[in-house]
Amino acid sequence: MKWERAGLVGAAIGVVAAGAAAGVAIERVTVGRGVRRKAQLALDAAGPYGSLRGRAGTATAEDGTELYFETEDAAAPQEPEPPRRGWLRGRRGAAAAPLPVTVVFSHGYCLNQDSWHFQRAALRGTVRAVYWDQRSHGRSERGRDQAAGGPATIDQLGRDLRAVLDAAVPEGPVVLVGHSMGGMTVMAFADQYPDYVRERVAGVGFVSTSSGKLAAVTLGLPAVGARAFRAVAPGLLKIMGSQADLVERARRATAELFAGIVKRYSFGSDVDPAVGRFAERLIESTPIDVVAEFYPAFTDHEKGDALAVLDGLPGLVLAGDKDLLTPSEHSTEIAEKLPDAELVIVPGAGHLVMFERPGLVNCALALLIAQAADSVQAPVAEGLRELATSGEA
Repeated sequence: MKWERAGLVGAAIGVVAAGAAAGVAIERVTVGRGVRRKAQLALDAAGPYGSLRGRAGTATAEDGTELYFETEDAAAPQEPEPPRRGWLRGRRGAAAAPLPVTVVFSHGYCLNQDSWHFQRAALRGTVRAVYWDQRSHGRSERGRDQAAGGPATIDQLGRDLRAVLDAAVPEGPVVLVGHSMGGMTVMAFADQYPDYVRERVAGVGFVSTSSGKLAAVTLGLPAVGARAFRAVAPGLLKIMGSQADLVERARRATAELFAGIVKRYSFGSDVDPAVGRFAERLIESTPIDVVAEFYPAFTDHEKGDALAVLDGLPGLVLAGDKDLLTPSEHSTEIAEKLPDAELVIVPGAGHLVMFERPGLVNCALALLIAQAADSVQAPVAEGLRELATSGEA
């Protein structure tokens, strides 16, 4: 596929993709840029996604990078509330004692902790949870090793997760949940800290992720195009990272093309425009030099053997069957190595399945958390149990 502008190339690589959605060129001709911008602002106001906040904290990585996290505590037991309409409400009133586990959420490439918005809204008050921003993403500091010219590696992200766990959850069992790069982070953590896993990890969830072989993913392109993309991407990214200001200006100038790419590589079906805009905001907030630093790490990622450390734990492996970035076959391979985990393939969903089918993802995660709590011989909150089995996805 041909790229005619550096901005389009920057946008494409920003979501590990190539090409724009059909019809964008027509929209660009018929809809003025000012009108599109007003529409974006209206969508931002209509869908306040990513606005949930918790108690802030920081952890210090091995290279001194400050990693930002937020903690949300479980609500204290309370009297039952009158039932209210909706699968999120009216189910927490009769909550039992707080669950004995802490759920730690690791986000994906070019995202931040706000990508768990829908899961956070569903689970807050029910279970203690920690959401953190990976180095150079969100509110975390730019990776100091990377600022000094060092490479970004998935193994380093695994060590970052250990720093966050030590700071935010110094004791007690944990459930580790990761999306995409976040799932790879969990695998790298398990590979490097098997004793920690045996002593403290009570469950694990992988959403739209892979244990390796990412160099063979076609990204929905013809085989020739995929090979060409993999051949030029590393060098092109290096150049783009060194010209970050120029590329960022070009990326902003081609925002409507960027939106088409986000839609193609994030979703497998139509979503609420406000949800689509939320995904755009998250991805476009990642600087192009950060995109460039992290991209090479994925071709080196091979952690299939590390899954043995997690075998036997309550687990969830979930993916959309229209995912072009980490195809659902990769999740099937993970599940084969974790026979005790539940495999959920969501028809019609893409890479951001937790945006696209939040009710289904929330139910699956709630069941995982309940199983993990049961595994440490403690009572499970009735509200979480009902959420897991509600079927109102």
